[in-house]
Amino acid sequence: MTYEWGYTYGPPMAVAPIPNVRKVLDYAISVIPLDKIYMGIPNYAYDWPLPYERGVTAAETIGNAEAIQRALFYGAEIQYDEESQAPYYYYETDGVAHVVWFEDVRSIKAKYDLIAEYGFPGGGYWNLMREFRQNWMYVNQIT
Repeated sequence: MTYEWGYTYGPPMAVAPIPNVRKVLDYAISVIPLDKIYMGIPNYAYDWPLPYERGVTAAETIGNAEAIQRALFYGAEIQYDEESQAPYYYYETDGVAHVVWFEDVRSIKAKYDLIAEYGFPGGGYWNLMREFRQNWMYVNQIT
């Protein structure tokens, strides 16, 4: 499992930041044969109200498409964190600031680049029940 660093009750951050994912993969290849490893890929996003307070703040789980729709609705500027290789944005509603971390085709490409780099047979998604057209267009392009 290579996701859930950003999580419902945790501090706002990318769900699967590439440096953290790489640490898990480095450990995994030290104890598991490469041909048995399928890297986990998140298909969801989190929307945290701000300020974050440990033990109090809870993020809302949303889909990646919904994350983009919210950004458009609130006029938020989507940014991309080069270190974690994940998109995020800030918005405000009803006087409450929010930050949303999600996946887009750039962050999915970064994950598939790791699968290729490590030589894994593939990846597995959590959760397929959410729309994510960008993802499937990318996957169809590379297969």
